[in-house]
Amino acid sequence: MGLLGNLLWFLLGGWAVGLGWVIAGALWCLTIVGIPIGVQCFKFAGLAFWPFGKEVAYGGGAVSLLANILWLIFSGIPMALADAALGLVFCITIVGIPFGLQCFKLAKLALMPFGASVLTQVRVLT
Repeated sequence: MGLLGNLLWFLLGGWAVGLGWVIAGALWCLTIVGIPIGVQCFKFAGLAFWPFGKEVAYGGGAVSLLANILWLIFSGIPMALADAALGLVFCITIVGIPFGLQCFKLAKLALMPFGASVLTQVRVLT
């Protein structure tokens, strides 16, 4: 499901979600203070382009909290609302539910991306 899901995701709108992360990263990189935030955006753009088979683990400390507050004020709310709206559109049909769940995963990430890390799911055949 991972490869097929990722290809369908990319064709059905994942490219736009990933492009949103790339644009946010480029805008943050215009300032010296925003470069670390922009670099994190570029990392999460990869997840936004190809989300199937990956999970997000949340953690972090005080620095992550401060970065998340800045992010939420300037970029997080519009991106989270856009991802949630796209997720609702995908969930209208039964076939679109897996894609809607990926949108909701990205909406949660868009609210608090700092201190989060992307984990690749590994399948073990027994």
